[in-house]
Amino acid sequence: MQTLLSDSDSEGLEDSQYSLRPQTLDEFIGQGRVKKQLRIHIEAAKSRGQALAHILFVSPPGLGKTTLARIVANEMGSSFKSAVGPAMERLDIATLLTNLEERAIFFIDEIHRMKGYVQESMYPAMEDYKIDLPIGQGPAADIITVPLAHFTLVGATTREGLLGGPFRDRFGNRIHLDYYSPEEIQIAINRLSERLQPSVKIEEDAEYELARRSRGTMRIAENMLRKVRDYATVESDGIITYEIAQEALDFFEIDELGLDDNDRTYLRTMIEKFRGRAGLKAMAVAVSEDERTIEEVYEPYLIKLGFLTLTPMGRVATDAAYQHLGYPTPEYQSTLF
Repeated sequence: MQTLLSDSDSEGLEDSQYSLRPQTLDEFIGQGRVKKQLRIHIEAAKSRGQALAHILFVSPPGLGKTTLARIVANEMGSSFKSAVGPAMERLDIATLLTNLEERAIFFIDEIHRMKGYVQESMYPAMEDYKIDLPIGQGPAADIITVPLAHFTLVGATTREGLLGGPFRDRFGNRIHLDYYSPEEIQIAINRLSERLQPSVKIEEDAEYELARRSRGTMRIAENMLRKVRDYATVESDGIITYEIAQEALDFFEIDELGLDDNDRTYLRTMIEKFRGRAGLKAMAVAVSEDERTIEEVYEPYLIKLGFLTLTPMGRVATDAAYQHLGYPTPEYQSTLF
């Protein structure tokens, strides 16, 4: 069974990732529309003394779905339990649900990877707060209905379309998170630099340089700050100036748009081997990655940049991708759109 993590499990982990995460909606940077929606739902539920309607967070990786789930629990004053979709089985679900407290937040990451029959087993729990449990085995087994605490299921997914329609429709609140602006990420980098131990000395223009190369993603910004901190510690006096930030990012092969060597290899492979157009399976084999990684990690940001278009004919590298990598745009390219 997937190990659960409650609020108390993270106490004392001051060096962990969780100690650096915002704990309230006021501390959470960006996603203004999302925060307004959550505040309305949370205040309404608290005023009625009821559990929140179930929530589905949808976004590419690293935009704060897990953090927001924990913040929802904090704002509600509720307990928090978590699990991961691929590990869930029907028996696990029953055990987990029957141990939830009233108005608990039950968070499932990668919820789209739950098996179909496990999703179906959640229907009565989500709608009527009850679950049917078999007693005994075989044809003679009895079914008893067990009432559950009124809980809130919070799911996180990068692939909303992989959820079964009836399961997806049972989430009263489906919330999409957007990429962050460089200005929002700069605020986060500034805060994080002060909270890391030891704290990081970084100049304002260096913060912005990291922010604009962070692909609109807070998780990438945090990882990038740690890398540049290491570079500054070894190669200079430890202070991250604008020049040191540029040197470090060039050293780690992160270009001005935030593309790394993997991204450029993906685009070069499509352009050089497939003349700018390829199917998912062909690309997965060519770059030695599984299809899910390509769809969830590589492609969302390339699509956002306008470097990649998904068409009925496959993935197509755009003129902008050719120009960014220094390739001449082929004449036939314009006929693909």
